[in-house]
Amino acid sequence: MKTNAVIINQYGGKEVLEDGVVNLPELGEKQVMVQVKATSINPIDWKLREGYLKEMMPFEFPIILGWDVAGVITEVGSAVQDFKVGDEVFARPETTRLGTYAAYTIVDEGLLAKKPTNISFDEAAAVPLAGLTAYQALFEHGSLKASEKVLIHAGAGGVGIYAIQLAKIAGAKVYTTGSEKNHALLKALGADEVVDYRKKDFWDVFTDIDLVFDTMGGDVQTNSFKVLKENGRLISIVSAPDENLAKEKGILAKSIWLQPNGEQLSKLGEYLATSKLRSVIGATFPLNREGIYKAHELSETHHAVGKIVIQGE
Repeated sequence: MKTNAVIINQYGGKEVLEDGVVNLPELGEKQVMVQVKATSINPIDWKLREGYLKEMMPFEFPIILGWDVAGVITEVGSAVQDFKVGDEVFARPETTRLGTYAAYTIVDEGLLAKKPTNISFDEAAAVPLAGLTAYQALFEHGSLKASEKVLIHAGAGGVGIYAIQLAKIAGAKVYTTGSEKNHALLKALGADEVVDYRKKDFWDVFTDIDLVFDTMGGDVQTNSFKVLKENGRLISIVSAPDENLAKEKGILAKSIWLQPNGEQLSKLGEYLATSKLRSVIGATFPLNREGIYKAHELSETHHAVGKIVIQGE
C-alpha cells in the first residue's frame, strides 16, 4: 500500500525534508500495520538526515525518518497472535528506511506494547525510544540497584526525564544537571539534587557516585570520571568513553546502542498506567514537512525540555 510521509531523497540540512508518497512492502506474517496517531523526535532522526549515520545505516532513498509510534492497528499478519485490528499500541520499531513520519507504518509484533488507556497517543509516542534507552542504560548495562547513587546528565532532555523517574522507581538516590528554569520540573520527576551546570561544576558537588548516565559526551563525559567511586559504572549513549581513564579507576565504562524491545516497553506501559511514570512534552508539531522542519530545528538546539511530539491525523 501507499502512505503519505515526510521523506528525504538525499542527506543534508532541514531543507531536504519533503512531503511524499511511499510504497510500503507487503505485511509480514508477524507484523502489523499501524495508523500513526503520533510520533516523536529523537537526535537519531536529524543525525541520519545529515548523513552522520550513513555508514552504519546505508539505506536506499527515499528514507522516512522517525522511530517512535503510537497509533491504531489497521491490519495484522497471518501469524500475529497477541494483537488485533483496532488495538491502540505504541512501539519503537526496527531501524529501517521506512520510519514513522508517515500516515501508516509497519511494526514487528514483538516490538509492540498496548497503549495504556489513561494516556494520550502523544504521551505514548514520546516514550519508546527515549524510555527504552533510559531503561537499558540504567538496568541492563548500568546494573542500578536500590540505594545506589546515580548521576543523570541533562535530566530535562528527552531521555533524562524518563531516566530520573525510572531510577527513582528503583529506589536509587538521583542526582542530575539542568538549567535553573528546569529545577522544579526535575525535582517533581524525582531528582534528589539538581546542579545548575551554568553556575557550578558538577564534579565539585557530587562524589562517590555509583553510576553515571552520560547523555552529553565530550568534556561532560570526561569530567564524569571525577565523581565516580572506584569500581563505579559509566554508561554513555553518545560516544565511547576513554578506556585509559576507566582502567585507572577500575570503572566499567561503555557506550551503548538501543535495542528495540516490546517486553520492556510493556513494563514501561505498566508504570505509565499506574502513573509511576509520565511523559513530559515540551512541544508538538503537525505531521507534515513544515512541522518536521520546525521540530528538527528545535531538537538541534539541544535545549528542548522533555520530548518533541509530532501529531498525526
